[in-house]
Amino acid sequence: MSGHSKWANIKQTKGKMDAQRGRIFTKIGKELAVAVKIGGADPVNNPRLRDSIAKAKANNMPNDNISRSIKKASGELGGGNFEEVIYEGYGMAGSALIVECLTDNRNRTAGDVRHIFDKFGGSLGSNGCVSFLFDKLGMIVLEKSDKFSDDDILEWALDCGAQDVIIEDVYQIVTTPEDFSKVKEYMQNKGLTFLSAEVELVPQSCVDLDEEKLEKFNRMLEMLEDNEDVQEVYHNVNLGE
Repeated sequence: MSGHSKWANIKQTKGKMDAQRGRIFTKIGKELAVAVKIGGADPVNNPRLRDSIAKAKANNMPNDNISRSIKKASGELGGGNFEEVIYEGYGMAGSALIVECLTDNRNRTAGDVRHIFDKFGGSLGSNGCVSFLFDKLGMIVLEKSDKFSDDDILEWALDCGAQDVIIEDVYQIVTTPEDFSKVKEYMQNKGLTFLSAEVELVPQSCVDLDEEKLEKFNRMLEMLEDNEDVQEVYHNVNLGE
């Protein structure tokens, strides 16, 4: 199993957002709320909620915050109702972006996202205008360790039905969305710790921008990620090292 980690650059900007703990907790709290609304408050019977709880813990979100978000969504404490909204559009040089949001006010969110696209010379498009350029895949990233070898990871990945493994400075285990939870649980049972584990939109190919356009594109990403309604931003730009 081999491949090229063409999507690794997507994660490079996330460290900036993760450093802002209050904001990331708010975003994950919304994810927990939507997961409860869709599949109920029991993580045993709700894989989406189970994955959201795992993401919350990976980001060091306190258990009290997690519990409170779940109780709010289930009606025990009362709280806002969030809905998922996805925007697709173009950045500079024809680059493609998909912006996933959770919002309690569609008009506010649409206006904010459109303003950011316009500010940086982009344009929002209709649903489906760029999504065909991406594949939806489960991505499990593991740090290398003396406790296991490359062969161990390859063997375990094959055993649990992973689609691919990329071995570079980290291990990137690729799954279908349907097999993501199964593969993640299998790897957890092996005692492995994840750097990240999420279902993501992966670009089929990446575009290169010159230095000036790349700097502008990075500012656009930062502004999108700073918006409280924006959960994830996917794109097909090669951000480099």
